[in-house]
Amino acid sequence: MTIKLHCFGESGNAYKAALALELSDLDWEPVFVDFFGGETRGEAFRQLNVMGEVPVLVDGDTTLTQSGVMQMYISEKTGKFGGETPEEAREVMRWMFWDNHKLSSQAGMTRFLINFLPEEKRPAEVIGFMQGRLKAAYTALDAHLAGRDWIVGDAPTNADLSCCGYLFYPEPFGFDRNDWSEIDRWLSNIEGLPGWKHPYALMPGNPSDRQ
Repeated sequence: MTIKLHCFGESGNAYKAALALELSDLDWEPVFVDFFGGETRGEAFRQLNVMGEVPVLVDGDTTLTQSGVMQMYISEKTGKFGGETPEEAREVMRWMFWDNHKLSSQAGMTRFLINFLPEEKRPAEVIGFMQGRLKAAYTALDAHLAGRDWIVGDAPTNADLSCCGYLFYPEPFGFDRNDWSEIDRWLSNIEGLPGWKHPYALMPGNPSDRQ
């Protein structure tokens, strides 16, 4: 049975799940969600996910929300990306929690404020504050990656697939991979994985669709 991922291309959180699905070689397909047209605020979508968020993964009778849960589910089905030992599995989870709190949540909001709001509605002080917090996150990740190909262990894990969620997007939000040599090298490692695709190639939906 084909797994369905309700998603849209601009969503870095959806990309985390989509990339895990693609790299795991599971049979899956994206289902476009018109976020910018208000679909996630509608009653029909709320029946699918009361939280009103993407992504949503549907696999037969199983419906999952939150990208980290989907990544764990993919690991359960395939044995991939979860860490090789209990110690690695805990470390993978540590970095996934860190990403959701310190990196992706702030990168996603900052990118939205800068790129997807009308210019007159962009809160400059908030954006500046968030970019400062993000710089601290980039500093921590860059330092951790020194001498490492992957965040945990000797192979890609959900820690990598989570932390990279927003870092391939071209829209400006205060991140330039050329400023962070270890992050840049690590992102190149991810790009080199068989089956890797850019978020706009992996999921339907692109800012150009609304221009």
